[in-house]
Amino acid sequence: MKTILRCEKCSEFTMKESCSCGGKALTPKPAKFSIEDKYGSYRRKAKLEIFKKKGII
Repeated sequence: MKTILRCEKCSEFTMKESCSCGGKALTPKPAKFSIEDKYGSYRRKAKLEIFKKKGII
């Protein structure tokens, strides 16, 4: 079963892998939550670096 996708470039919804604008279409759903998150520490470190670059922290 195909799911609806959203273009990361123009935010249009589509059923195709690529949008008519040429952007890549991704699933708009968030990742499934898990208490035993294997990669949570990596995501938190990456987010911390982004916040430091933007001057938020």
